[in-house]
Amino acid sequence: MLQQVNGHSSGSGAQGGESLREDLQEFLSGEAPLHQLDDLTKVNPVTLETVLRCLQARYAADTFYTNAGCTLVALNPFKPVPQLYSPALMREYHAAPQPQKLKPHIFTVGEQTYRNVKSLIEPVNQSIIVSGESGAGKTWTSRCLMKFYAVVAASPTSQESHKIAERIEQRILNSNPVMEAFGNACTLRNNNSSRFGKFIQLQLNRAQQMTGAAVQTYLLEKTRVACQASSERNFHIFYQICKGASMDERLQWHLPEGAAFFWLPNPERTLEEDCFKVTREAMLHLGIDTTAQNNIFQVLAGLLHLGNIRFAHSEDEAQPCHLTSDAKCSLRTSALLLQLPEDPLLETLRIRTIRAGRQQQVFRKPCSRAECDTRRDCVAKLVYARLFDWLVSVINSSICADPASWTTFIGLLDVYGFESFPNNSLEQLCINYANEKLQQHFVAHYLRAQQEEYAVEGLEWSFVNYQDNQTCLDLIEGSPISICSLINEECRLNRPSSAAQLQTRIESALAGSPRLGHNKLSREPSFVVLHYAGPVQYHTAGLVEKNKDPVPPELTGLLQQSQDPLLKVLFPTDPEEKAQEEPSGQSRAPVLTVVSKFKASLEQLLQVLHCTTPHYIRCIKPNSQGQAHSFLQEEVLSQLEACGLVETIHISAAGFPIRIPHRNFVERYEVLRRLCARTSSGPHSPSPAEGHSERSPCTEAATLQAVLQDILHTLPTLTQAAATLGDPAKATPAPVHCGKTKVFMTDSMLELLEHRRAQVLEQCARRIQGSWRRHWHRKQERQRRAAVLIQAAIRSWLARKHLQRLHTAATVIKRAWRKWRIGMAFLASKELDGVEEKHFSQVPLPTGSFLLPQTQTSLLAAIIRLWPLGLVLANAAVGVRGFQRKLVVWACLQLPTGNPSSYPVQIAQGQTGVTSIRALPQGSIKFHCRKSPLPYADICPEPSPYSVTGFNQILLERHSLGHVSSSTLTWLGN
Repeated sequence: MLQQVNGHSSGSGAQGGESLREDLQEFLSGEAPLHQLDDLTKVNPVTLETVLRCLQARYAADTFYTNAGCTLVALNPFKPVPQLYSPALMREYHAAPQPQKLKPHIFTVGEQTYRNVKSLIEPVNQSIIVSGESGAGKTWTSRCLMKFYAVVAASPTSQESHKIAERIEQRILNSNPVMEAFGNACTLRNNNSSRFGKFIQLQLNRAQQMTGAAVQTYLLEKTRVACQASSERNFHIFYQICKGASMDERLQWHLPEGAAFFWLPNPERTLEEDCFKVTREAMLHLGIDTTAQNNIFQVLAGLLHLGNIRFAHSEDEAQPCHLTSDAKCSLRTSALLLQLPEDPLLETLRIRTIRAGRQQQVFRKPCSRAECDTRRDCVAKLVYARLFDWLVSVINSSICADPASWTTFIGLLDVYGFESFPNNSLEQLCINYANEKLQQHFVAHYLRAQQEEYAVEGLEWSFVNYQDNQTCLDLIEGSPISICSLINEECRLNRPSSAAQLQTRIESALAGSPRLGHNKLSREPSFVVLHYAGPVQYHTAGLVEKNKDPVPPELTGLLQQSQDPLLKVLFPTDPEEKAQEEPSGQSRAPVLTVVSKFKASLEQLLQVLHCTTPHYIRCIKPNSQGQAHSFLQEEVLSQLEACGLVETIHISAAGFPIRIPHRNFVERYEVLRRLCARTSSGPHSPSPAEGHSERSPCTEAATLQAVLQDILHTLPTLTQAAATLGDPAKATPAPVHCGKTKVFMTDSMLELLEHRRAQVLEQCARRIQGSWRRHWHRKQERQRRAAVLIQAAIRSWLARKHLQRLHTAATVIKRAWRKWRIGMAFLASKELDGVEEKHFSQVPLPTGSFLLPQTQTSLLAAIIRLWPLGLVLANAAVGVRGFQRKLVVWACLQLPTGNPSSYPVQIAQGQTGVTSIRALPQGSIKFHCRKSPLPYADICPEPSPYSVTGFNQILLERHSLGHVSSSTLTWLGN
């Protein structure tokens, strides 16, 4: 937790701690298991003493987190424990199926809130309220929670989104050092005390990834700039500048080493927070460049020099106060750093302007020494407050996401702890008032509301008495008369008010309040408020002036004359703003006081908390000295009594923290009825069809109750089954109660229900997956069969189309051939000079002739009918071979039957002239048919001198028609 003091003990403190450890060891030897109790509800009996002993035992065993029902108790170890907050441990809690079964840790609370946001049923915004006294470790706890969410809430998929997520996380984490440097200070109780309240809103998108954040601040203690209590320090940033600046920066900001400043007390103390380099790097990551940083630090250095301006009493009231001897140099340096004119600065600090009368006449009146100091302090507080607000706006603009990019948020509330100092003023009153409101929120949300809900729902419950702080809130903020109203009234009366007069008014008007006390031994006017954490005495001196927080218009006008770029942004010269700051006459609106502003912002914060699911972390401070291994029982006991921890433990141990409306319970756990086999449908087991039928509201409510009772009847079976799997002797009735509108149960029962529901959903998922796979396979098979049928049909259609094209082509060829044959026959009949075809049949067969078989005779008859086509096939490169080829040629030429070798060969070349009555053909015959299936239909065969390629090339003898030429017979013989 908080790494504040490295725990050095000496003297009597060391002896006291040694005796305490001896007593603790003696105590642990008798009750050894006590330090192993990680939940204070298991302590028996639950009393302040037993709770205190359990915490002390765990603290001695270096176990700093303990559950207390709905609250996590965090003890500050006051020493570094790095292994307790490592990224590996963060991932372990994030990946655990049930983080609540691990050791108590702030990561358990963080993971619970994150899983609540991720819930698919009804995501609700979450908030974590970190409370405790100053120095208890609230700031460190908030810082660790932010680191946890930066680790677990960033799981991008792409490289680009991963870089964006890393940049957002880094900016969110870098906002902490900047805000702590400018808003935290060392006090009597804490070295790193937050002097402002902040509510950090971590924004998540629909995928539960952190897309940005927003910071809202409350009541900065700006008076600390000009006024610090003894043994306390100013804000950390002033010490960081003076200790961490380089030589050039020191010369630029006029901060020589060893320089003394009135507003920089205890500069010799060196703390871990005095790290100027870390602050500068964080500012750079937030988008504040080096130039802007130097401008900021120059203004802060100007404020330090402004604090060294001291005034001396003036002997003449009509004359302004004079500066001390050392103040002139400081005035010159401050005016130089703030880039203000030196003379107007001095004049504004020493002379005030008064407007009076209807004509608003201006009067100038010298201020007393006290008034000069007040005006000087007012300038410093005004500049620092606006600078802090500007830094918050820069941080928000750097880390805040677009409203359309996020849906839910997790809020971290780190508000100042309860404070009680020797001198308490308006700041402590507002801080303790905020703690009272947060305590009331806890009481109203958990202690009182839970018990009242039991009674309304009809559960048998014995009320637990608890400390209600409503009477204290009525004293502070009640209506019509309260402390705040009386202080505001003094401010509105605009009259001189003394501290004693304000004390008298408060005591007389609120005398009947049991929470108002009075310290008769006090020499200064004051009043006592009995807070839930103890009585606090508030001094009335300066209370009204602080509540007014007056800012003279001439001071604002002076700062608007600055030539510094940062001050120009902080104090713009806007006519509308000037008109608002200086209303005239009767139209002057009432000025808001500090209490009124703080009350309004606190109400706004509580409205946000009421709209979220709150989680509580109570930080406990083991000792006020900040020493490690030191557990002071008296101080811890007072904190336990103040926060009502024992009452919380009582109610958590005896109550039912889980409350679910009937309809939501039925919608979520109706599936559990599948675990119980029902042979018949009784009144408590309606069929699923009934849930979807139309019915009236009364019938619907009755059905809802029937289903609810049916689910509740299954719970003993679930409990028995769980006990059977574990220890049968632990079978107990189900700790579930059904109220009028809600079902109440414990965490253990909710865990059992969720486990059984997950089993049923797993079974259903497996069945759905099996059915879907079966349906998918069947669908795939049907699609495959359909594809096969379609392919077969297409192939059949394509084959038929191809055959049709072939048949059409063959028909065209046959028709063309017949036409050509008839034409050729007609021409041949005229060219043969009257020779009859009958002579062929009359030619006698030679002696050596042979008879063809019947099959060859049929083949010759078919070839003769298509003899031109046969000639083509015989001369083709691919066709008939051997004897069949010769037979085809012989049949196509219509040669006489017989032995071809027996024909005499006669050479006709020696004869003179041509015996044919027909002239030689002019070219070769070309068979061509469009789209013919014949592969060589478009080829013109080249004639050879020894081949017969056409009918017209046959030499016919006029005198001997029955014999052919010797050349032809020679070709046939070959």
